[in-house]
Amino acid sequence: MTSCVFCRIVAKEIPAAVVYEDEQTIAFMDAGQVNPGHVLVAVKGHAENLYELNDAQAGALLPAAARVARAIREAFAPQGLSVYQANGKAAWQSVFHYHMHLVPRADGDGMALSWPAKNPPREKLAEYAAAIRREIV
Repeated sequence: MTSCVFCRIVAKEIPAAVVYEDEQTIAFMDAGQVNPGHVLVAVKGHAENLYELNDAQAGALLPAAARVARAIREAFAPQGLSVYQANGKAAWQSVFHYHMHLVPRADGDGMALSWPAKNPPREKLAEYAAAIRREIV
């Protein structure tokens, strides 16, 4: 996938400030730092989003992210850490190669996340859950 910027980072065709790498994942500094220590954790093999990850990729991601998160905590002592991941344009995904953001946080840092909670009745939640259970393989 030569046009994918993250594939090019994995292939060492373009530079990145890599903080961690294993067989399946790579973690590097986000060029658009929100706060110092903002890291992206990505799969090495191209998968556009969460839906396309194979089980091996999915299984490798969380241990890598947790390891990097602990290192961020030690290096920057943030008050908190936000983990963000988007799938598809409607979810604001901007680079179509699976990755998650690890963003060190501090009170008043200017970042905001809000969503309009609909709070459906329990019966509707049970309907939604049943629909998803039917599709899990």
